[in-house]
Amino acid sequence: MFRWKSLAGATKVMLVGALVMVRAQVLAADAGTVPEQELPTVVVTGTMPLPGLGLPLRDVAANVQTVKGAAIERQHAGNITEYLEHNLSSVTINSAQGNPYQPDISYRGFTASPLLGTPQGLSVFQDGVRINEPFGDVVNWDLLPQSAIAHLQVMPGSNPIFGLNTLGGAIAITTKNGRTNPGGQVEISGGSFGRRTVELEQGGTVGKLNYFVTANDALDHGWADHNASRVKQLFGKVGYQDVDNSLNMSLTAADNELQGSQTIPRSFLDNRRQSYTFPDQNLNRATLWSLSGSHHFNETLQLSANAYHRNYRNENTSSNVNGDYGASDPIEARNARSIVDQSSYGLSLQLSYFGKLAAMDNQLVVGIAGDFANAQFRQSSQDARFIADRNTVGSSDYGLNTDAKTRNSNLGVFFSDTLSLNDHWSVTASGRYNHARVKINDRSGAQPLLDGDHAFSRLNPGFGVTYNPTPALTAYAAYNEGMRTPTAIELACADPDAPCSLPNSFIADPPLKPVVAKTAEFGVRGKLGAASGWSASVFRTALDNDIQFISSSGASTATGYFQNVGKSRRQGLEVAAHTVMGKLDATLSYNYIDATYQTAFVQHSASNSSANANGDIVIRRGNKMTGVPQNTIKLRLDYAASPNWNIATNLLYRSAIFARGDEDNQDRNGKIAGYTVVNLDTTYAVTKHLQVFARVNNLFNKQYANFGVLGQNFFNGAGHSFDGANISNEQFIGPGAPRGAWVGLKYSWK
Repeated sequence: MFRWKSLAGATKVMLVGALVMVRAQVLAADAGTVPEQELPTVVVTGTMPLPGLGLPLRDVAANVQTVKGAAIERQHAGNITEYLEHNLSSVTINSAQGNPYQPDISYRGFTASPLLGTPQGLSVFQDGVRINEPFGDVVNWDLLPQSAIAHLQVMPGSNPIFGLNTLGGAIAITTKNGRTNPGGQVEISGGSFGRRTVELEQGGTVGKLNYFVTANDALDHGWADHNASRVKQLFGKVGYQDVDNSLNMSLTAADNELQGSQTIPRSFLDNRRQSYTFPDQNLNRATLWSLSGSHHFNETLQLSANAYHRNYRNENTSSNVNGDYGASDPIEARNARSIVDQSSYGLSLQLSYFGKLAAMDNQLVVGIAGDFANAQFRQSSQDARFIADRNTVGSSDYGLNTDAKTRNSNLGVFFSDTLSLNDHWSVTASGRYNHARVKINDRSGAQPLLDGDHAFSRLNPGFGVTYNPTPALTAYAAYNEGMRTPTAIELACADPDAPCSLPNSFIADPPLKPVVAKTAEFGVRGKLGAASGWSASVFRTALDNDIQFISSSGASTATGYFQNVGKSRRQGLEVAAHTVMGKLDATLSYNYIDATYQTAFVQHSASNSSANANGDIVIRRGNKMTGVPQNTIKLRLDYAASPNWNIATNLLYRSAIFARGDEDNQDRNGKIAGYTVVNLDTTYAVTKHLQVFARVNNLFNKQYANFGVLGQNFFNGAGHSFDGANISNEQFIGPGAPRGAWVGLKYSWK
């Protein structure tokens, strides 16, 4: 049981211990045991959507996690989400869609998912541009090349500065440029599952101009049946920089084909590689043009701005069992085809000022941002039948179900002021006023009640205080509020009397209330000498008017509606430490997350063994949320065997989770078991310019699942063939990938 008093006591012990160690270091220095005293390095971190003057980390009242692009490159992870899962505190993933390029990322129990209809709780930025798609707030992790990342920061909590959808945190990605990344490299790799990758990178400067370009091409046949991927990504940037000005124009483009293998019922575990049904395919195509710049009026005043235009198109084809088969409908299956065409654009301005207020250092940031998007959503379906391998073959033409147009307009005005009261104390006050509008129009003429115009607005405050008794120790406390407005998908699918087949149908529905998040956090961080650091924090995020998808079926058809379900809560503990001992570099983190519903509500989950005669379950206050492991441990060991050879391992442990549909935590299938996975990676420098590297994922070939949902299995015939007269309620799982190994070469030049 999570107890704030006991955690506070433990934190006090850690704080006192750190103070004793720091005091001992100071006394030793005074006694002359340390011949020289170097000035402490001031680490400056970005805490705003746009780059600004930056804020010393000692004044940041949050457990910020920062990753440099070089650290990502060293591990040779298959994609950025794989790296985040194995290295960042409180980050987990699930494989709901069965493709390695489109997992759900969970941070502190909040989700950033590429799946339409998933309640989102994290905002993601690329060079100050919010890349949550306006249609559905989804995050397509496959669109940005990993090789373009200069550094990445995870800002925890409901920080109002980052605007809409920042319920549990914000992820800010900064891309490379030719001034900081001169030279070039080419990298090729290949190995298990038919995966082959080619990556090119080149950067440089010409006087005050700089340029950078990277391109990736990856082909992966997939470890399971029907989950192949073809990923083609491009990023380019041209910049100008002088003493007072900088200007950058960048292009991000992608053309990807991703197939998913879905979840499978436990009775299919005789062959974990098989698909439940197929085809299931996503075609993602996007281009993002971004123009950003800054001007220093003097050493204390800076203006930053960006403008962007983004085109995004998603074509989805999915196969689904007809959940009403036999009762009133002889059709075995239905194929669904949906298209999202979206055009978005925006402009942001941010003014940063560093000066004095009553003789105290003061940094003030004010800004305004506008984001606008037009999207068209078309969905059609066809009747189908299953053949022996569970492929769906259409038995009719596709018929149009929905043709809708949406318009999103989001305006925000924000400020943040950090006042250094003295050498030890600083306080920060911040806030953002958001006004969001969502318009939905029926284009088919068949659903006039679909038309709607919804507006939401709120002022979200934030406050933080930091205490630095020594340069080696910081304690902080913070309180922030944020909001998420209902998406067009949610607003158009909120009627329990007319459930939707997501993400495939829109109907006319009652309005939903925006979700409001309130986060309190207390933490300490410090250094032990020059080679070791540590951090610990406790947090609680309480949500009002949380939105959940209320199922009206099971895993086979995914029909239902969205509803405000009252209060929910995520609270927990994060502890991390890093040290260098000779040739060994070690990082260890542990996090505990207690994610619970705080308001009772009724959910339809007919496949849950505890459901009543109507197929309903009762979620009570204190029931655990599905898909969120309570305990996660991550260990990274990096050993320099020689000046040219590096050997490293990542160990990941995560505890058991409840499956979707088991929100009352009473299903007889029980939890999906926890697991431990170990990865290895190694790099050998053959010459100054040539490297050979290798990576092994899931070294011990652990069979595990990181996602689950309750549903009906229609394939209980011979060889798991369709048998509509023999349906079983089962726990469907998203199996993790088996052991895989890859080798590669990287050649670099100046």
